Amino acid sequence: MANAASGMAVHDDCKLKFLELKAKRTYRFIVFKIEEKQKQVVVEKLGEPTQSYEDFTASLPADECRYAVYDFDFVTAENCQKSRIFFIAWSPDTSRVRSKMIYASSKDRFKRELDGIQVELQATDPTEMGLDVIRSRAS
Repeated sequence: MANAASGMAVHDDCKLKFLELKAKRTYRFIVFKIEEKQKQVVVEKLGEPTQSYEDFTASLPADECRYAVYDFDFVTAENCQKSRIFFIAWSPDTSRVRSKMIYASSKDRFKRELDGIQVELQATDPTEMGLDVIRSRAS
């Protein structure tokens, strides 16, 4: 069973949309989903640049695992405008055990496909990826 996920493919769209987020800042966030039947990671949702962090967290299902990338803008203590690209592995306690296993075992391989991730975060409930957590990890 642990091997079921090692053959997970990554849809080209995942990489293309990530590059657009990274290079052109076309999106604020991307939510990725594993299609278990096709054994591949696909793009589930794209967030517009104007959307907020609340919009992003609201787009993650309460009881299903997802991967997500969020482009976080912040101002440093020296008043410099910066941004950090976060990779978030969303694995809520209420999700299915099999789903958690598949997401956990495919995560590193998927993350390697997305070149340019700066901060990684694991979250099993919304408090573990609150805006305060994001802020503290960004600097």
